Amino acid sequence: MSPDSAASSSSSAARLSSNAFKIHNVCRLLTRRSHGFYTKDAGVAHRKNMGILRKLVCQKSTKFKNVWTTHSTSPIAYEHGRIYFDNYRCCVSSIAREPRILYQLPACSKSEKIEDALLLECPLEETLPSPPDYKSSLAVLTAHNWLLRLSANTGEILEKIYLPPYCKFRYLSWDTPQEIMVVKSAQHKFTAAAQQAGIQQSVLFFLAVFRVLPLKFIGMLEINKKIFGNNVTDVAFSHGMLIVMSSVGLVRLYSFQSISEQFTEQKFDLGCKCNWNGKVGIVGKYPFGLPCNIKITDTPPLLFEVSSLENSFQIGGYPWHYIITPNKKKHKGVFHICALKDNVLAKNGIQDMKCCSLEPDWIYFHPDTSGRIIHVGPNLIKILKLKETENNKYQQEIAEDFVIVANRQNNMNNSVTVTASGRVVKKRFNVLDDDPEQETFKIVDYEDELDLLSVVAVTQTGADGKAHLDLHCNEHGILLKSIPLAESWDVVISKKCFSLLFACIHFHLYPLYLNSLKISFC
Repeated sequence: MSPDSAASSSSSAARLSSNAFKIHNVCRLLTRRSHGFYTKDAGVAHRKNMGILRKLVCQKSTKFKNVWTTHSTSPIAYEHGRIYFDNYRCCVSSIAREPRILYQLPACSKSEKIEDALLLECPLEETLPSPPDYKSSLAVLTAHNWLLRLSANTGEILEKIYLPPYCKFRYLSWDTPQEIMVVKSAQHKFTAAAQQAGIQQSVLFFLAVFRVLPLKFIGMLEINKKIFGNNVTDVAFSHGMLIVMSSVGLVRLYSFQSISEQFTEQKFDLGCKCNWNGKVGIVGKYPFGLPCNIKITDTPPLLFEVSSLENSFQIGGYPWHYIITPNKKKHKGVFHICALKDNVLAKNGIQDMKCCSLEPDWIYFHPDTSGRIIHVGPNLIKILKLKETENNKYQQEIAEDFVIVANRQNNMNNSVTVTASGRVVKKRFNVLDDDPEQETFKIVDYEDELDLLSVVAVTQTGADGKAHLDLHCNEHGILLKSIPLAESWDVVISKKCFSLLFACIHFHLYPLYLNSLKISFC
């Protein structure tokens, strides 16, 4: 036997032996699980369970049926198997066979309504002070400046923090998910009395930063036009960076760690007595609230600056890249993908679908850990990946991983007209890429536990729109299952669709703020 044939036979044997352990039959997988396989590694057991569930959801015989429908005059929110109504005052579990109410908070006045909320999960590496802290909780921000932590299952108040009374706090967001939480105020408006008196108001926003869980006060800072410029329009936190946006399209990034180390005047703990600017009180208690203990007196060191249309800016991929749109209106719909370390445009880094549509295309980094990019147009979904160029390992190239194409007819149409002399004239024209009569992509979402891409495609048929939810393999883009949505889909109505393991949750937002929700289970 030649060495080549021996190597070939050995590699074939290796493939056969490895394939022998890949069991694709659900019944055999369940039998092995009942016999104690995978018990030594919880991660392997979880992946096997999710693999079984994915096979069951995507098999041809699986049917989805509507089991519950409800309506609400207020916005409907969804988070991790829980559906929230009445500005988060009513919580419904969507995990059970039929949704059930977990809790209903008492009615309140408009001044006490919940403005925003975040779901808090128990950290695995922390020892928490009380047993309820190990269960999921909901951080809610009320209109009268209270930050409450509620039990996600009962609605019981676990913790109360009073925020400063001199501004209105409106928004909750993550700096680092499940680690650092940011409470942001509404933009500080100049009062008519102050303007008449000639008082120059320069503070635009206040930001309070907390570590979770347990809740720890890191500090509060103000965004001042005297420090960050007169054209500042908005501010955000992300992964340890303070992001400041301006009206001229500039996006500036600063290190929050450097800011806190350089400008923190004094550190405070929640519940401790303090004396601040001549006022004595308890930190986080009414009426004292929280001290603004991070006083930025000079422009912090700039980490990064870029100009982008409408302040659109995203960071992701490996190695780190960012996506922007050049800061000119004529470039709307054109995306540049550049290396973060040196601002060099990646090879094939200009992505332009050249869409002729009413709705613009959109692009973002894939929510999974692959570092890929999702570019969605009316009739095309491109999954892009970063890879080294052949001649230069220090430069990255944008390449297509796979493409999902809408199922539609040729969009060339003939318009037939007859002249006065009786001559027939045919005029060819192109319809819009998001023409309602053609299948158009409306929603693209990622289901991380089942590793599926869920795509909602809509076609207008007569007066109604027909939609279907397609489940694609996240790795290769193969269509695994298509689920028709029985209810009509109006193309002018805002909608959202979630695929939750074995349930499909479908939201409608109708005019006059009437919301509808339908849940289908397999």
